[in-house]
Amino acid sequence: MNKLFDVIIVNYNSTRNTEHNIQVLLKSDRKEHLNIIVQDNASNEDVITLKQRFAHIHLSLNQKNIGFGAAVNQAILNSKAPFVVLINPDAYIEKNFFSKTFAYLQKNPSIGILGPKVLDFGGTIQGSARSFPNLLTSLFGRNSYLTKVFPNNAISRANILNLNYSTDQSMEVDWVSGACMVIRREALAQTGNLDERFFMYWEDADLCRRMWENGWKVVYYPKAVVHHQVGQSSRTRPYLTIMHFHKSAFNLFAKYSSGYQVLLHPFVASVLAIRGILIAFLATIKA
Repeated sequence: MNKLFDVIIVNYNSTRNTEHNIQVLLKSDRKEHLNIIVQDNASNEDVITLKQRFAHIHLSLNQKNIGFGAAVNQAILNSKAPFVVLINPDAYIEKNFFSKTFAYLQKNPSIGILGPKVLDFGGTIQGSARSFPNLLTSLFGRNSYLTKVFPNNAISRANILNLNYSTDQSMEVDWVSGACMVIRREALAQTGNLDERFFMYWEDADLCRRMWENGWKVVYYPKAVVHHQVGQSSRTRPYLTIMHFHKSAFNLFAKYSSGYQVLLHPFVASVLAIRGILIAFLATIKA
């Protein structure tokens, strides 16, 4: 049977979450149409047990951590279903996820990327549908201190489009979170795979931007739901994670800056470096 969905899970020291994720996928609707691919980035765990327990998954082991985007690209090159689903090890779909997304994408062939509603384990909506980042995003982004203290401020609402979005109607957005996204392979073939210069973080924003530039839509579709336990993989190496987050943020700014914005590169790099050091310091205090 030809598969409809290639479900790609990049695993890095999150094998227990990945195992649970596979269990959820195998209980979902259209499970017979899923090709589950686990791309492991040199975890310090017994990952082979996944293949022993789930004989029909495709498991590939990298000898070193090559980064999230590069690992996803490896899996994409070894798959061929019409839809690619990127999902974090700690993101678990609701049972009717695939029927809903497939029907909606079939009716809307101009959509290149679909992002579901993402809830935390307490049922709170995560800011997974967003505007493209700007210089204020570091101050009013999804996880920023100011957004947490003033969640209804105008700047955060402009950056996080589903922050106060209470309906189940779909909407076009700049980009959706890579914690879970459904990508049309036809669009991916035209746009190109993930940019491997982003070791981790912000590769989702970059891919969505290239989708729009190539005439494909990016849509937030809240009728499909995923439950996401944020940051399970990153907790194993928090300081390295903070470094990659800010490095990738600068790479995204540099990639799309033009004109006078190029002159701001040293300033933006300095601000991001200071922000990263401050966050790492605060993480040390809390530890």
